[in-house]
Formats: sequence, structure tokens, C-alpha cells
Amino acid sequence: MTEVRPTAAASASLWERDEEVAAVARAVDRLCADRSSSGGLLVFRGEAGLGKTALLAETRRIAEARGCTVWSARGGETLRSVPFNVVRRLLQPALVSMLPEEAREYLGDWYDIAGPALGIADPGDRQADPQGVCDGLVAAVRRLSRRDWPLVLLIDDAHWADQETLHWLAGLAERLDEMSVLVVVTRRPDQAPGASARHLDTVAAAADGPVATLSALTPDATAGLTRATLGRHADAAFCREVWAVTAGNPYETVELLAKVQDSELEPVEARAGELRELNRSARGGGLVSRLEELGIDATRFAWAAAILGTGISIGLVAKLATLKPDDARRCAELLRTARILTAPDPATGRSGDGDLEFVHPLIATAVYNSIPDALRTAMHGIAARIVTDEGHGAAAAARHLLEVHPDDDEELVGQLREAAREHLAVGAPDAARRCLERALKEPPLPESHPHVLYELAEATFLTAPPAPSRICGPRSACPASTATSGWTPSSGSPRRCSTTTSWRRPSARSRRRPPGSGPGPRGCGSKPCTSCGRAYTPARPPHPTAPGGSPTWRAPAPAGTTPNARCSSCAASTP
Repeated sequence: MTEVRPTAAASASLWERDEEVAAVARAVDRLCADRSSSGGLLVFRGEAGLGKTALLAETRRIAEARGCTVWSARGGETLRSVPFNVVRRLLQPALVSMLPEEAREYLGDWYDIAGPALGIADPGDRQADPQGVCDGLVAAVRRLSRRDWPLVLLIDDAHWADQETLHWLAGLAERLDEMSVLVVVTRRPDQAPGASARHLDTVAAAADGPVATLSALTPDATAGLTRATLGRHADAAFCREVWAVTAGNPYETVELLAKVQDSELEPVEARAGELRELNRSARGGGLVSRLEELGIDATRFAWAAAILGTGISIGLVAKLATLKPDDARRCAELLRTARILTAPDPATGRSGDGDLEFVHPLIATAVYNSIPDALRTAMHGIAARIVTDEGHGAAAAARHLLEVHPDDDEELVGQLREAAREHLAVGAPDAARRCLERALKEPPLPESHPHVLYELAEATFLTAPPAPSRICGPRSACPASTATSGWTPSSGSPRRCSTTTSWRRPSARSRRRPPGSGPGPRGCGSKPCTSCGRAYTPARPPHPTAPGGSPTWRAPAPAGTTPNARCSSCAASTP
């Protein structure tokens, strides 16, 4: 049986990725061929652990070997509410290396528009136009691509990128023929909601060829990786069980083989039954148990790192976990040894973000979800205070404040309003809207409540200008369903319906008239005249429960009475 082996320089997660690596190499070669060459876009899609990050690391290696400038950034599951987070991490390092005057000269008229979103200029007091900011960021890439040609941009975990970054990425993807830059994007399928999903669809539609979907390893590749890690003496049954346990997931395979090495398990068929338990300890609940075995201090350190999400410095984590500096450094070393945290890899371009990062997003998610709910909420509140005390501003603290339970805290309302103003000033009205909606839940004091409502209306208008709507009555009276009518219930407000069909709220008279009674066309209480055959509405005596008769409708005749069988004309002409 022939084993599929990667090149010596490739990582273990690149087994059976020859087609994807070849596509990357061709795209880089086209970029480097000529300064006037148009840009390119590659999109790789795959489930967690299938080697997307490893493929980007190989892209960086190939591009740098050909003399390219490579910048990279990554989305984060807990950072999706931070506007311009990914694009800022992608472009900011190149701009902050310039003097302010040089950056202003380089960006020209776009400096005051795109600079605040990139964190290199003060936002000022006026609200920025979101589309103008997007255009300014695209223009910044165009100008930087001339200076740093050939330029390659790598975006990992785009499904977790903030909505503002994805708006920019969609705009950039449609204009890559105007600039010489290669963009490589990785994402999971069906992980982005709403507008973010639409932006990702736009990016996929603009890609060079169909989106490449990564698949799991075959049994042959898993066997080759197992023997390359444990030795050629690993027997076929053991290798087959490794594949069965991990379902061919490259990340889980690498982690399982590392556990096999740590436990000194012999790779023979007789010991293959122990692989499932080892794999369970490397993920999910097993990972949490392994974390708890490291001690309470290490657990608190890992929890604090998961709350911060990015830019994990030992000093910040120590403050959040209330650990002494020496204890924090000891915990960091324990977590590195346990392959939970690691130093940022220079190959990813994120070495300046902080002292530590999680080995894999799957681990970060498992650790974050293992924090008890009440404690997680409290830690977000503490993190907001620490971030503010560090001088990062209300906008940076807002993502933590959004996770805190409402508690009639007017100071928190003020912080969220300030964060909303900062978001509007950089062109992120959707982020401002989230802050103000959360402020209303606190709730604000009566004197500030109308101001919050007004600010929320401003942000909402910039996010989604209102379509023509009508005030609708009770839900049962509206002819359109929730899925098609467009109205959203809100406390204390009428229901609005955006259906295009004309509809009026039933009048008080018609609401008091039961079906089948009173005047109306045939079928609504009418009868045929026994003389002429024409439809008519018979006169009825008053309802017994309405003495004196009802002014609005006539009830059906009580039992034992017989209404006239002729219309009024026939009754008048025939005695």
C-alpha cells in the first residue's frame, strides 16, 4: 500500500493537501510575475481541525520564499462584536511603522476617513459614513500594495471576523482587479449569521475559481502520519483505529498521537482499544478535566485568557485572575507544557499580539464554555474595568460590558453610550446599536432614557434605513405571517408590517359583528327571497342579551322564532 507523504517542509496538517498547496503556489507566481498583474483571491473552507491554519502557514512560507510581503490576521469567536478588529490587525502594523506625517501623505484624502477605523488617527466628533470608511480601507490596501509589492494578505477564521471587516473584505474582493495583491481566506461553512454570511458569499463569488473545500484524511494518509510520528513499526490495525477514532481530522490526529507518545503506548493492535479514552481526554470534557488536574491557579489563568481572547499578556491575565506575577508565570508554563497555551508563532504574523495564544480555537472555545455562567459574567465585568484602567477606552471595554447582566447601573449606561459614540465616529453603527440596545436593558435613569432612545435611532438609521411601514393591529388580524410581514414585536410599541398588500385595521363596528350576521353579501347572513329569489338580509328580533337591540349588529334569531322568508319589496307588495 502506497502512503501519501507531504514534503519535508510541510506540517502534519498538510497531508493530502497537494492540490490546495499547488493552487497557492500558482497564485503567488502570478502575483510575482509583473507589477501590473491583477490581484487574486483564494478561499478555503473546512470544518474545525481540517488544517486551514496550517495551509495559511504554508502559504506564508511559499510567499516569503518568493520575496513577498505577507500580513495576516485572524477572527475570534469572542471578538465578533469588536468593529474593524481583523482589518485593523491586518493593516495597522504596516501603518504604525510610519511617522504620522508619512502615513497621512501615503493615504492622502483617505487618512481622515480610514485612519480612525485603523486606529492610527483620532476619530473626531462627527459620525463617519460606513460606506465611505469601507472605500477608504480599500483605497489604503491599493496604495499599500504599490509600496509593498508583491503583497499577500492572509485572513484566518473569517467566519468569526467582525461585520465591519467582512464589509470591507467584500468590497475589496470586488475590486481586486484594480490592485496587485493576493488575498487568501479560510473559513468554516455555515458559521456566520445574517449580514456577515452575505458578505462571505460575496467574497466566495469573487474568488479565483470555486471555493476549495478541505476534506478529512483518508485511512492511508492517517497511517502515514501515524508511522511518521510513532515509527514505522506501528501496525496496520493500530493505524486504522487512529483513523476511526479521529474520523481523519488532522488536528485531532496530531493531538492523539502526541498523547500516545506521552503515555508511551505501544502502537500495536493489542493496545488500540485505549485510543478512544486518550482522544476523549484531549477534547471537550476531557480537556476540562486535564485543565483541572493542573490546579486551581492554572485553571483560573486559562479562564482569564479565554475571557480576554486576544492580546493575552501574562500581566493582564494575572490581574484578571487575581494572581501574583510569579504565580502567573508558573501557570503560563504549565499550560504551555499541557499544549493548551503556546507562544504566538512568528509564521502566523501574530507574534506582537501578546505573550500567549491558545494552541487551537477548539481549545479556546472549550475553555471559555467551561467557565461557570455566573463567574464568566463577573469576569467580563472585571475585564471591562481592567481594559478601561489600561487606557484602551470605552470601545475596547464594550465587548465585555455587553456580557454583564443588567443591574440599574447608570455608570455602565454612560460607558456604553460613550462606546457607541466612539463606534459611530469610526463608521461602525451596527456596533453602536448593540451598545445602546444593551444600555436600554440596564435601564437608564428617566432623565437619560430619551437620549439613549434618540442615539439608538440614529445608529439604527445608519445600520438599516427604515422601509415604508404601516401600523398593524393584533397579530391575528394581520394577513401576513411573522416570516413574511417583517414586523418585530417590541415592548410598548405597535406592531409594524412591511407587507406590500394594502391592509387596514378592522373597525370597532366590524370587530363587534360576529361572522354570518348583519348586512353583507350573500354568504354573510343573507337568504334567498321565497318569492323573487333575490338575496336579502332578514330582519331579526333583538338578541336576548342585548335589551333594546344592538346598535352595531343583529344576532341570529333565538331558538323558536322564524324570520321573514321574503324580502322587503315582496313583503310590501304582497299582504
